Amino acid sequence: MSKRKGWVLALAALFGATAHGSSVPSSQTQVIKIATWNLEWLLSPKAFKSLKANCAPDDASARGELRRLPCDVASRLERSSRDFSVLARYARELDADVVALQETDGADAARLVFPGYEFCFTDRKHVQNTGFAVRRGIAFRCGPDARALALGDRLRRGKELTLFPGESREIRLLSVHLKSGCSSEPLTAADRACHDLARQAPILQAWIEAQGRSGRRFIVLGDFNRDLLSEEAQRTRRDRDQSFWAQIDTANPAQAGLRNAASGQVFRNCVPGQGYRAYIDNIVLSRPLAAAMIPGSFARLTYRAADARHARLSDHCPVSIRLDTGREASPAD
Repeated sequence: MSKRKGWVLALAALFGATAHGSSVPSSQTQVIKIATWNLEWLLSPKAFKSLKANCAPDDASARGELRRLPCDVASRLERSSRDFSVLARYARELDADVVALQETDGADAARLVFPGYEFCFTDRKHVQNTGFAVRRGIAFRCGPDARALALGDRLRRGKELTLFPGESREIRLLSVHLKSGCSSEPLTAADRACHDLARQAPILQAWIEAQGRSGRRFIVLGDFNRDLLSEEAQRTRRDRDQSFWAQIDTANPAQAGLRNAASGQVFRNCVPGQGYRAYIDNIVLSRPLAAAMIPGSFARLTYRAADARHARLSDHCPVSIRLDTGREASPAD
């Protein structure tokens, strides 16, 4: 290679990393962008067409070994090629290196939104799966399904992923989609949704504490279906058995202590007019890894009003952060 060509390539890598934080292979940059996005019943058009004629009544229980669409989803969420094109445009705008995905049938559906990525998904037959899209060129290893979170496969499993396996900057990630319907009520509430979420809390707590005992840097991210920031703020005013955040943030051991990446951030709805008031899609980092989060990098990519009116997007939009993966926690961290 000539000196001039090498100089040009070096400049291109430098400016690409500065502008996007993720546009060059992981071997050339320590900074990566990590996001989470619930894509609301994302199936490939072929899979959707094959399932919509035999849809399940809306009150039917969701069993993990069955591939069925609820009839209300079959009637309102069949996406056209234009819908996928708009979603893919937002994925390009997001420009993340790693995206935790929820409500996605699997790689065939995800590839229509994230071409050029590689995928890890849970192995349920059900069409709602959790997983990851990883930009090609980034070293990763797919991990096991966190089956216990599914409570006998009635709910969604979690999915593990290891970034940079075997390197000093290795990170373990867990994509989750927890039980809906108990966003702010005490976990001790009598309804079924809060009962199920309360059962998921110690399972997730055990996973978190296991990572801490192993000395791993880790992230739990996805659709928690829970207002974790409010729980964190109210921690001293709510009994531990009522609070999901208090149950998972035990700091036992200290390396298992948690930081919500959205702490201190103003809430933004995905589109004007939505009635939500708090983040339920969260990126939760272990405290040693939180030191690697680039200040001011938390972001939510919202939809343009015209796109939301004319395309079937999702009732969630992505949140993201940037990490300097080579940065180690200092004793003060």
